[in-house]
Amino acid sequence: MASFVMWHATALFMILFRYSVRGHISYSIPEEMPKGSIVGNISQGLGLDLKRLKSGKARIFAGDNTEFVGLNKERGILLTEEKIDREALCAKTTPCALHLQLILENPMEWYDVTVEIIDINDNAPSFPKGEITFEISESAVIGARFMLENAIDLDVGSNSHLSYSLKPTDNFVLSLQSQTDGDRNMEMVLQKVLDRENKEQLSLLLTAVDGGEPQLTSTVRIHVTVLDINDNPPVFNQRVYKATLPENTPKDTVITSVSASDADEGSNAIITYYMSSTGDVNDLFMVDARSGKIILKGSADFEKASRYQLNIQARDQGGLSDSCKLPWVALYSYACLKRDLKTSAYIVLLSLSVWNTEIRRSSQNVFL
Repeated sequence: MASFVMWHATALFMILFRYSVRGHISYSIPEEMPKGSIVGNISQGLGLDLKRLKSGKARIFAGDNTEFVGLNKERGILLTEEKIDREALCAKTTPCALHLQLILENPMEWYDVTVEIIDINDNAPSFPKGEITFEISESAVIGARFMLENAIDLDVGSNSHLSYSLKPTDNFVLSLQSQTDGDRNMEMVLQKVLDRENKEQLSLLLTAVDGGEPQLTSTVRIHVTVLDINDNPPVFNQRVYKATLPENTPKDTVITSVSASDADEGSNAIITYYMSSTGDVNDLFMVDARSGKIILKGSADFEKASRYQLNIQARDQGGLSDSCKLPWVALYSYACLKRDLKTSAYIVLLSLSVWNTEIRRSSQNVFL
């Protein structure tokens, strides 16, 4: 019941007030002024005698804003009751103002008082995230765009107008595009092809600068991980291999090893070795798929053959087509043996050639 009566009394007061305003005065003050700072001399501004303020029991009515501004009747001035944070009071609303009323009794008089709170540059821009990460394939084409989140500045006006810079600009440049709603889209644009084999991790610094005085800045680190594509074929690591094979060499003997490497990473760098020779060669030799070891699996008989040709293939597992990413390695063997030796021996010479339809042919001679 009491709250109901109070509500009606307040409503009646406001109705009477609206029809009885004697004058209006406006002030503007910057936010964050210390408690007790002077807002304005209301006695002089409204032409009110100090005696009238005292006899009329002058007071400020401001509803929810009462705590921000008070009246000193002895001096006829308005004072701040506490620091005023414009962002907390009005957020992005402009103008930000306190609407007060000065009330006097005997006779009853009302005056409108508006106090505009002026923004100061007390908020630096801030990015939504502490850091930004991208995983970008090295196959990304020039002009590819990657969206960046804008920084946020709680101030208003020129204090919230932000400019951006991105460094270094070796691979990416910054693009800002204005939208119809006044916002701007910010993107990182690829201007130089990425090469994971040259640089796998890129670190960039995005800086936001506001338009206040003094200018306030904020930065965020951008981490770019360059993802591998299967753009490198296996390459044999050694140009010449040498080995000797006595005729009585036991089975499962490792004759020699071939080795290829791949500049890619992950599954693109996993190499599997195959022997694609035919006939007696497959019966006599084998290659370990993982290690590249060439192993004798049969009995070498000089009288049957003194010369063998081994065809070895090194293949990566990048998932691209065979014709462009599966190099072929051909091994040619030549055996020389004097028949009058008590124990026959083979000298095997292997020649490796790497083939790729997309990459230029390269040849390597390998001698066993």
